[in-house]
Amino acid sequence: MSDSKVPIRRPSLAVWKFASCDGCQLSLLDCEDELLTLAKAVRIAHFTEMTRASALGPYDISLVEGSITTAADVERIKLVRANSRYLVTIGACAATGGVQALRNFAAPGEFAGIVYAHPEYLDSLDTSTPISAHVRVDHELHGCPIDRDQLLEVLLAYLAGRRPVIASYSVCQECKAGGTVCLLVSRAVPCLGPVTRAGCGALCPSIDRGCFGCFGPSDDANCDSLATRLKGLGTPESTVARLFGTYNTAAPGFAEQAQALRVNVAVSDVRRRTLEEPRS
Repeated sequence: MSDSKVPIRRPSLAVWKFASCDGCQLSLLDCEDELLTLAKAVRIAHFTEMTRASALGPYDISLVEGSITTAADVERIKLVRANSRYLVTIGACAATGGVQALRNFAAPGEFAGIVYAHPEYLDSLDTSTPISAHVRVDHELHGCPIDRDQLLEVLLAYLAGRRPVIASYSVCQECKAGGTVCLLVSRAVPCLGPVTRAGCGALCPSIDRGCFGCFGPSDDANCDSLATRLKGLGTPESTVARLFGTYNTAAPGFAEQAQALRVNVAVSDVRRRTLEEPRS
């Protein structure tokens, strides 16, 4: 009778990039010591940010970074979904369309003509959409970039066969837990903390900067109320629109505020120019 041991099958992990800056993939590499432990527990089958080696699927877990911005992306994400037992999106781009979703609120090709010398060579869609708009997503990790501890929690949870435990409350709770004095209340600093999902450790408020909403809206976000409060404190509508319309500009709640405020600013500009025009 042979004493040879049957090798234990390690779950396979794949990491995929779509329209993004690679920052959320780097969050996985930033795990450093934990990454070495993770590499013993899973087989990294595809991760071009780390290695050129790539193995064919199916995959137990796929991490997907980036939004869908081309027709080719649409087909590719369907293949990733078909070959993945669990699909987890990582970052604002994959969860809400990212900062590139600003194109969703502009005329087709408007930004491309500003950025590129020859936009006619581009082959992209007029919109930037989240992964969930095209395929089923098992879990979304928010942030720009994501928090590495949250990423590890999601991976460990799926490996253990349990639900991930990820905070869904707002950044305000993180400020209170860390002893950070509220910038909005004490100094009228424009801040999206009351409506932004926790996960960053309230980094910006801890260094006297208002929250920029990197982690997107929290589950119980009252964006109407916050926008009214910010304007009541004297914050220009253009500034409030910029706050809501940056990293998660297409996220439900943020998108409606940003677009409504942009319209108000545009109307005000037209009225101002009309009043400034010399009368004949």
